[in-house]
Amino acid sequence: MLKVEGIDVYYGNIQALRGVSLEVNEGEIVTLIGANGAGKSTLLKAISGLLKPKAGTISYLGQSIGGKAAQVIVKGGISHVPEGRRVFANMTVEENLELGAFLRKDADGIKKDFQRVYDLFPRLNERRKQLSGTLSGGEQQMLAMGRALMARPKLLLLDEPSMGLAPLLVKTIFNIIKEINESGTTVLLVEQNAHMALSIASRAYVIETGRVVLSGTAEELNASDQIKMAYLGGH
Repeated sequence: MLKVEGIDVYYGNIQALRGVSLEVNEGEIVTLIGANGAGKSTLLKAISGLLKPKAGTISYLGQSIGGKAAQVIVKGGISHVPEGRRVFANMTVEENLELGAFLRKDADGIKKDFQRVYDLFPRLNERRKQLSGTLSGGEQQMLAMGRALMARPKLLLLDEPSMGLAPLLVKTIFNIIKEINESGTTVLLVEQNAHMALSIASRAYVIETGRVVLSGTAEELNASDQIKMAYLGGH
């Protein structure tokens, strides 16, 4: 579904990604793990059109999308939930969700997706008229995910969904990611909590200083001593 081949990405003169390649097949949850600043968020931004690679190619469903405008990529079926949630604080929950469907014209489908989001996140239904800036961190994360789903993506890019959340909420968010995946959305997940990420992913890539240094099935990486030492607290 998604193929990234040998991409280099720079911020000014600083190279953030070096020859990164990965692929995501339809129906999978693929996770990227690595330390802070390794380049994981940069990779998601390059895929969703927020950053333009200097070299290499990105193709989605067989079409090249490297360097295309972000709105074109959203229209094609890729939604990005950025790190730090980025909800529109002075708009209600409902208005934030409406914005997620901005590029769509199918009123009936949009109505169905509102219902789907409220079924996945009952808390948002209770808070639909509330300003999103007044929501808790966990509720804002739910809203950011719900808003992305309103674009009806085929591929969902999730950047650090568990960041700053209480352990119980982390569990809830991960169960919902699984549910979203089981209902037909492919997921590429960036996550600091390697243990949780590997528990729901089919495959994983490890990124260090802008390079992919290891990849394999979630089981293989879970069993790897290198990963245990570096990312799973040695357990």
